[in-house]
Amino acid sequence: MAPIRLANPAPVLGAFRASSRQAPRWNCMWRSYHSYDYNQPPPFPAAESAILSRAIEHVPGYGFTVDALKLGARDAGYLDASTNLLPRGVFDLVDYHLVMQRLALKDSVQFPDAEGGKKVGVGSKVRTLTLARLRANEPIIHRWQEALAIMAQPTYIPPSLAELARLADEIWFLAGDTSVDTSWYTKRATLSAIYSATEVFMTQDKSSNFKETEEFLDARLEDNMKLGKAVGGFAAWADFTAHSAVNVLRSKGMRI
Repeated sequence: MAPIRLANPAPVLGAFRASSRQAPRWNCMWRSYHSYDYNQPPPFPAAESAILSRAIEHVPGYGFTVDALKLGARDAGYLDASTNLLPRGVFDLVDYHLVMQRLALKDSVQFPDAEGGKKVGVGSKVRTLTLARLRANEPIIHRWQEALAIMAQPTYIPPSLAELARLADEIWFLAGDTSVDTSWYTKRATLSAIYSATEVFMTQDKSSNFKETEEFLDARLEDNMKLGKAVGGFAAWADFTAHSAVNVLRSKGMRI
């Protein structure tokens, strides 16, 4: 069966990158999408990537600011004015971090065929991948509230939520999820909400090695497992997805 995705994705979750995975075929609203089996184009044009890759190195000291972008341009051998190549300004710097850390998951997290003689379950893999993505924020966690504020701006909410949806999809895909029913959607909707809430919690976490963040994540995943057993049918899924979307927006700083 060919890889597929929604032709007209839901406005809240955005388009999930289906790659070589599968999802339910409903109402003939699906079309082919690219796969890991084919060479993927670079996520950013060469000049933008050069500037952003150096600018992100200045975020710990300067935050997600124009100053960090200018320093990145200089480090990459460009004039300060070259930051005009970035039409969305500092949001492009935030987006670069989000995209590159998402793409890094497939190489940074590897699972053995068996652990302690037992096969590693999908749920355990989802937890490991989610935690790994959260820990990728550690070097800039003291600046992440700035990033959240930028993403909460009305213009950037849609692309921010779309990237969050891609992250949730990537995590389930790398975890080996093969669901082809309505749970394909609920899993991604709930993981998006869980990740976003945990990410915000992490910005306030002062515990050693972010232990409390890990506990917070585990509690949310456990709650989701319990709820998953109770959620059934399209109406229940739609209602739950709507509430999840609201929670995501609230965690991003929106007053809803």
